[in-house]
Amino acid sequence: MDELEIEQEGHVEGLSAPAWAAFGDLMAGVLGAFVLVLAAALVGQLDLAHQLQAEVEQRQAEQARREALERALAGPLSDGRITLVEGRIGISGAVLFAVGSDQLHPEGLALIKSLAVPLRAYLAQRDEILMVSGFTDDRALATAKFADNWELSAQRALNVARALMAEGLPPDAVFAAAFGPQQPVASNDDAAGRALNRRVEIAPTPRPRRVAASAP
Repeated sequence: MDELEIEQEGHVEGLSAPAWAAFGDLMAGVLGAFVLVLAAALVGQLDLAHQLQAEVEQRQAEQARREALERALAGPLSDGRITLVEGRIGISGAVLFAVGSDQLHPEGLALIKSLAVPLRAYLAQRDEILMVSGFTDDRALATAKFADNWELSAQRALNVARALMAEGLPPDAVFAAAFGPQQPVASNDDAAGRALNRRVEIAPTPRPRRVAASAP
């Protein structure tokens, strides 16, 4: 090997070391990026798994709550005096009140009293309260006692709530809400539909969390 060949070979070897070093740095960077992406994917999968598990547990708890309420109200449900749809107890307005009135019928008051015992037992085992909601049809009132259907539905809900409290439900476990002609369950174009829309619903709902008072 002459001197020129030796010189050329040394020159190539001198260039190869930095090239391999740069290639190694590049591969290390790629590997590091891959590890970061993989770690992020794993964290995302764990978060998704936890979220799915929480949703499953929430659905199971809701199903258990509805089944417990159905068992507590088996009597009035079996004879058709009330309905239970998605955890909401429905009572026909005709059972409770005369058209345009907020005064409970004797049979309506008796029904409310019969519901008080199982509802009180149900609430005693859960951190929930009862929302009593009043609904009407969309026809104008034929009485001057109430300004509109909103006021009528509010007073009806209040009277049902008061009847429940008179039967031993704690005042802090019952509240009233008025929806007037909103949220109909049937058409208001015929008498049968309007009768269905005139109703009171009683629905267990989670108790609002108390906010701790801030320190002065």
